[in-house]
Amino acid sequence: MKIIGHCYINPRGAFFNGQNVLIATEENYLKNYFSELKIDYSKFYKMDLLSKGAFLGDYLLRNSYKDLLHVENELQFIFANTSSSKETDIRFIESYERKKNPSPSLFVYTLPNILTGELAIKHKWFGENIFYILTKFDSEFFNDQIVMSFLRGNEYCLCGWVEMTGSPEDECFMFLVAKSEVVNENFSNNLNEILNTYRNE
Repeated sequence: MKIIGHCYINPRGAFFNGQNVLIATEENYLKNYFSELKIDYSKFYKMDLLSKGAFLGDYLLRNSYKDLLHVENELQFIFANTSSSKETDIRFIESYERKKNPSPSLFVYTLPNILTGELAIKHKWFGENIFYILTKFDSEFFNDQIVMSFLRGNEYCLCGWVEMTGSPEDECFMFLVAKSEVVNENFSNNLNEILNTYRNE
């Protein structure tokens, strides 16, 4: 397995392959990055935080690796976080209990895998995708899932740890992995090193 590219988005900035490409200048940093990148996709404003983060991460990766990310039957999405769709869940409960008017537009986002659905809709992609709930980022877990994906015949995995609840600790870490004949026994350690470097930026 080989990590081809990676990106990281948080309230302080957006990074691509280790380089700081955007700095937050507004409190609504995801909207800020979207505007700075000059992306034309009005549906972005209706998305939840998870989907917005993944959308921007996908954009950064796809901008450089679009030739690798269009083969629908050889690519799998593998995503995870620890809080599921907590931020939207809370807002939906409030719309139901306090306003007595449950919001259908919020209800759509009360499952974390809507994130992969938004990416699939954007790119008209029909391949495999999955979203896991973990207690914390687990590089060994991602390693195992990627290995199984490649054994099923996939050539690439677009992976992400998207933990966004509206706090200063929010983060979206995404990475593109390619199948390789060379066994990378240090894959998990390499993944941890990349993430830890971003977290310490």
